[in-house]
Amino acid sequence: MGLITSLLGLPLAPLKGLIRLAELIQDEAERQLRDPAVVRRELEEIETARATGVMSEEEAEEAMNLILQRMTGRPAG
Repeated sequence: MGLITSLLGLPLAPLKGLIRLAELIQDEAERQLRDPAVVRRELEEIETARATGVMSEEEAEEAMNLILQRMTGRPAG
């Protein structure tokens, strides 16, 4: 029974591999989005842009709120 199941499932192996690869990529992307080092670097970049005048105070606040939303999963307010 195992041999027949393996042979019948063989055509689906590339699809199963593709699904697993997509799951791994999604897991890594989520991990990077919530990585404290990445978040800190983004906040530092925002602060630098604000300090140099590249970004206004309102734009910096909005960018920081977006990072907070991403970290908590809910709207910042």
